[in-house]
Amino acid sequence: MRVARFHAPGDVRLEDAPEPSPGPREVKIRVRACSTCGTDVKISKFGHQNISPPRVMGHEIAGEVVETGAEVTGWAPGDRVQVIAAIPCGVCPDCTHGRMTICPNQVSMGYQFEGGFAEFMVVPENVLAVDGLNRIPEGVSFAEASVAEPLACALNAQELVGIKPGDDVVVIGSGPIGCLHVRLARSFGAGRVFLVELSRERLDMAAALVSPDAAICAADQDPVEAVLALTEGRGANVIITAAASGKAQEQAVAMATRQGRISFFGGLPKDNPTITLDSNLVHYRELMIIGANGSSPEHNKRALKLIADGKVPVNDLITHRLPLDQVIEGIGIVSRGEAIKVTIEP
Repeated sequence: MRVARFHAPGDVRLEDAPEPSPGPREVKIRVRACSTCGTDVKISKFGHQNISPPRVMGHEIAGEVVETGAEVTGWAPGDRVQVIAAIPCGVCPDCTHGRMTICPNQVSMGYQFEGGFAEFMVVPENVLAVDGLNRIPEGVSFAEASVAEPLACALNAQELVGIKPGDDVVVIGSGPIGCLHVRLARSFGAGRVFLVELSRERLDMAAALVSPDAAICAADQDPVEAVLALTEGRGANVIITAAASGKAQEQAVAMATRQGRISFFGGLPKDNPTITLDSNLVHYRELMIIGANGSSPEHNKRALKLIADGKVPVNDLITHRLPLDQVIEGIGIVSRGEAIKVTIEP
């Protein structure tokens, strides 16, 4: 079979590999769709501390069961499944108290385990142990199901930040996760959703799909001033920074209304992780700044239901569908910002 393996920063190779066989508590699937994201770009360029190469990449995975281990129950060949990416241990104090997204023992598909840029892969017993292999609902395609993983991450963030009906919401960053945030905020009853992006071309591409109530190009105007103008000087109730930008985080604080909630969704580069925070704005406006890190197995299940119910459509966000042999090209398309979502279909 063919796989895409990370060997070193700048060295991702398409290779032949033997088909894997499942262990007694594992499930083998034929990968039908594995979507790409900005993390794949970062891994291909810089590697990752949790990846010991060579490693098959890809963590937004959907496929069908082809073989089950001798001790596996409840799954059979032909079952259509989505696989969680971040795998909590399920037994530590954080996990047992319902905080699986911050499990200190978390491992991930495509990092410690072989990922989905392959024709076949094995779902490790760690995934099954935390109920992280999910049935794809009827009517949801493999490609759509592969987008459930990033949607699950957005769902975690928006639940933490607490979007309420009628809220004015700002999403900073118009990549695939930003588009998902726009649609998810609407599903929570947001009154208006504004989309902010530095690149005019990228903003126009995203806005044509998700139709925000206002599309603000940060290269053409001050986004803080724009949001204040749109809200009669009050500021927005919720701001989500779906971009790896310290400036965006600083702007988010400045555009928040009194008792506004801010989600620092996009992490910052490790060599530049600090921002200048106007602490008095936080103090006097009673602002709440909330981090968001990944998703739990339960978030993945609910993300699939949101897609199946039509509350968060994702099919039109998949702007490129490529075969496995073009996965390196696909990562390049993501890196250059030429797509919303690129899905690899082995």
